Parts: sequence; structure tokens; C-alpha cells
Amino acid sequence: MSESGSLDRSSTLNRALRAIERLQGRLDAVEHAAREPIAVVGMGCRFPGGADGPAAYWRLLREGVDAVTRIPSDRWDADALYDPDPDAPGKMATRWGGFLEGIETFDAGFFGITPREAVAMDPQHRLLFEVAWEALEHAGIAPDRLSGSDTGVWVGIANDDYGRLIVDRGQLERMGAYYASGVARSVASGRLSYHLGLMGPAISIDTACSSSLVAVHLAVQSLRSGECRMALAGGVNVVLVPETTIALSRFRMLSPRGRCRAFDAGADGFVRGEGCGLVVLKRLSDAVADGDRVLALIRGTAVNQD
Repeated sequence: MSESGSLDRSSTLNRALRAIERLQGRLDAVEHAAREPIAVVGMGCRFPGGADGPAAYWRLLREGVDAVTRIPSDRWDADALYDPDPDAPGKMATRWGGFLEGIETFDAGFFGITPREAVAMDPQHRLLFEVAWEALEHAGIAPDRLSGSDTGVWVGIANDDYGRLIVDRGQLERMGAYYASGVARSVASGRLSYHLGLMGPAISIDTACSSSLVAVHLAVQSLRSGECRMALAGGVNVVLVPETTIALSRFRMLSPRGRCRAFDAGADGFVRGEGCGLVVLKRLSDAVADGDRVLALIRGTAVNQD
């Protein structure tokens, strides 16, 4: 082989090698992104027992507080609907649950919402506004400066008691222009995203008891794919009417004693509860670059059907 032929072959091999190295680098970057830990940089919550923030919730757990109570009278008359026989028609075999206090309160003016619209808003929507704002502040992020950002919202929400309550009480005059948007589960995430001016996905998820976990799973996937740079993920639940509790009681799914005893031979059902919890998520590399306080890392999530 001539000297020039050898040089051409060597040059071709060098170019091929550099191309392979570049492709390998890109592949490594894609694989890293798909596995990159997700940082929890902020949290907000409202849970029974007065747990109106992460610190209060930790204190409740640390002190072993039992936040399950009798069903409050502002939900329904628990004594009138109680019967120890779960097969009793129109009755429930439990008087217990985990309930939030003050769900009727909401500072509509703070969020630029008119009183008329606020009255039509499901309390779950109102809680999401308050807890999302608190979670962002907990993360050291100014909520009113997020407009136009690639931030997504994933909300687990499986309940529409408020709309049924309005109908059941014959308050049809309240079905004004804001009724449909006020009670729709699909609007819960979109309303929050619209208010903050966010440009990422806004998705409401109903997978029953797993809704919040699925919301976090989808947010993690979106962050790792580069679909958004920050995410608000979590869920909300408020119990306002007795029909679902009656139905679950007939199924013998609810604990007559009002106690969840997971993996215990003495378990006799679960206890319905209210609450709202949201986490602020970023890719770990972005959280470090932004100087965020990293509270925890999510290294993996998965969804299946059992």
C-alpha cells in the first residue's frame, strides 16, 4: 500500500473514532438524564391534626398524634347515618375520619379571585392555591416571578363532592358562569398553572388512592425528559358528602373502629381522610446550579397494575 493510501485510511479511521466518541458522549448524556435524581426543594401541606405545614406535620408524626376524629357535624350528621350493620341500606358502619379544619376559609383577594368566583370554587381548588404558594415559598422561590417559566403542574384529585353538594342542597342558583370551572377536576391543575403563568404541562390525575404518587411519577418523567425545568406535584382530597362513605361501608372497606392497621392480622378496613400535599421538584443538577436547598432525592419511580 502506498504511503498516501495509508494516510487516507488512518485519517478515515480517526474521523470514525471521533464520531463514535461523540455519539457515545451523547448516549451517555441521554442515559444520565433518564436516571438523574430528582431533588425535592420545597414542600407544602395541610393535613388533619393541625398539620398546616412541613414543620407542623413532622411535629405531629414525632409526637405520635392520632388525627382521626369523629365525623364533624359540618360534613353530615354522622349519628343519623350510622348503623353498625354494614348492610343497612343508606347507612355507614363508621363514624370516623381524618378531617381538615377551616376548609371554608380562603383569601380570594390575595390570589386576585373575585368573591363570586371563590364561592363557586371547590375547596380542593382553593387548598391547591394556598399549598402551592406555601410550597414555593418553602423552596425560596417567589411564586409571582414564575410567569413564563417551564414549570409543570401534576395534581392527584379523585373527588368532586363540592359539585354534588351544591346540587343535593338545591342551590341551583349557584350554577352560574363559574360553576363548571369551579368543580371540574380537570381544571384544578390548569387553574393553578394559569394563575401563576406557568408554561409546562398541567395535568389532573385520578387513579383513586394512588393519585398523588402517580402525579409525582409523571412529574419525574417530565423533568427527566426535559419537558419542564421545575414541577409542582401532589394531591388534594376533601370529603363533603356521605354517599361514597356509605358505598365503601357496604363494600366493608372502611374500619368500624376508625383505625388503619396495614399488614396487621387485626386490620378491618381503612379510614377516609382529607388533606393537600405538594412538593416542588427539579433535576438535581438544576437544583445545585440554582443554589436550592435539597430536602430529599427521588431516585426512581414506577407505575403498574396489580
